[in-house]
Amino acid sequence: MSVCQAFLLPFGYSLKVSPLIEKISDHKDFKKLLRTRNNVLALYSKSAAAAESSLRLLSSVAQEVKGRGTISWIDCGDTESRKLCKKMKVDPNSKEKGVELLHYKDGAFHTEYNRAVTLKSMVAFLKDPEGAPLWEEDPEAKDIVHIDSEKELRRLLKKEDKPVLMMFYAPWCGVCKRMMPSYQQAATELKGKYVLAGMNVYSAEFERIKEEYNVRGYPTICYFEKGKFLFHFENYGATAADIAEWLKNPQAPQPQAPETPWADEENVVYHLTDEDFDKFIKDHSSVLVMFHAPWCGHCKKMKPEYEKAAEFLHAASDSPGVLAAVDATVNKALAERYHISGFPTLKYFKDGEEKYTLPHLRTKKKIIDWLQNPEAPPPPEPAWEEKQTSVIHLAGEDFRESLKKKKHTLVMFYAPWCPHCKNAIPHFTTAAEVFKEDRKIAYAAVDCAKEQNHDLCKQEGVDGYPTFNYYNYGKFVEKYTGERGESGFTTFMRTLRERDHERVGKKKDEL
Repeated sequence: MSVCQAFLLPFGYSLKVSPLIEKISDHKDFKKLLRTRNNVLALYSKSAAAAESSLRLLSSVAQEVKGRGTISWIDCGDTESRKLCKKMKVDPNSKEKGVELLHYKDGAFHTEYNRAVTLKSMVAFLKDPEGAPLWEEDPEAKDIVHIDSEKELRRLLKKEDKPVLMMFYAPWCGVCKRMMPSYQQAATELKGKYVLAGMNVYSAEFERIKEEYNVRGYPTICYFEKGKFLFHFENYGATAADIAEWLKNPQAPQPQAPETPWADEENVVYHLTDEDFDKFIKDHSSVLVMFHAPWCGHCKKMKPEYEKAAEFLHAASDSPGVLAAVDATVNKALAERYHISGFPTLKYFKDGEEKYTLPHLRTKKKIIDWLQNPEAPPPPEPAWEEKQTSVIHLAGEDFRESLKKKKHTLVMFYAPWCPHCKNAIPHFTTAAEVFKEDRKIAYAAVDCAKEQNHDLCKQEGVDGYPTFNYYNYGKFVEKYTGERGESGFTTFMRTLRERDHERVGKKKDEL
């Protein structure tokens, strides 16, 4: 059990402070702290008395972020500490309550802490200093019931007589963020008649809730009456008025009419299948084939341009070629034969033989211009796993065994075509390079677009790209939701190693 430090206040009673709070009065000691700790929240106070209420709260915060962040206290009313405050150019006397909270990241000043002064907000900030504020910190969300635990959720559903609309969300989810203003406006307008609640269930601790209410993506919005789940609300573009209207007569989402397959639409593109592909390619000397998937947004965007190009070529008397398409989700033998791993993929066939893969043709003009003068595209950049880096590339069969060999592994689940993944890859790779000499640390990656990894990615809870999971000796611990830059990836791992070293130090002290 930890013993609190006691500091005597002017009125004769002592202030008890957690031993996890580093009280510092010397400038050199503070500089050393910033060099050795990369995530420090410093409380500057005009006196010990002014710091009292803040220190009580920060003692609890320090316990919650132990090993991930550091709390320090500088009493600027103390003669020795006054010099430190002056050197750091901090004057808590100018503040209304006589205290100032400043955050230092990687040895340098990062920001003034200006979020809610609550345990939950401060802990969230120190776990992700560059993350967005919590939803409940938004004053406009005051009428939302914010749920933090399974216990609170069960209590709400058991005791609340009014109908409850519950949004299960993730803090990084763009659709959730866009919907929140309408949702909180509806909560205010419907207050007293309905309860609109929100719960961040992204953490692994909420797997049971996600399973129970079929949370497969974010947001998932559930409607309850007398504690019983009845329907999902699926209008994610809803206004406050739309939500209010639906609540008057809640009902299950109406099944959407299935989208008409491209092959069944009126167009002059030749739609090929596993059965007729080879004959068509032999019968036509110059063919451009687009391998696509019905759900692919880039394919839908390109489709009108492709159709216009096909119409132009169809009408031309001296056409340089024809345009064809293959639904790779239906014609899997063709997709496998031509190693299709992303959509759309364009391949050019000349005299019955595959000749080029063309990543750069996306408009009518580019397609027609290229067909009139077919030439080899610039060589493709090597795939991530083909490059020499310190990232370990894993597949389904060796995933768990490989992770068991490392104490700390951050795994990036990605798809080669995903823009957010492409942005994160260089930063993730650099972070792996930083720790390449540490045998207990690994940065690993799994290509979820590969068929052999589909089951693995599903099993590891991947429902969007990229997804980052942290494992300890092969056991899943948590999803990484921090910054997706080199700093975020390295800080996360460095914090884990600092925690390891602190434990080793404590064991040595006990001996």
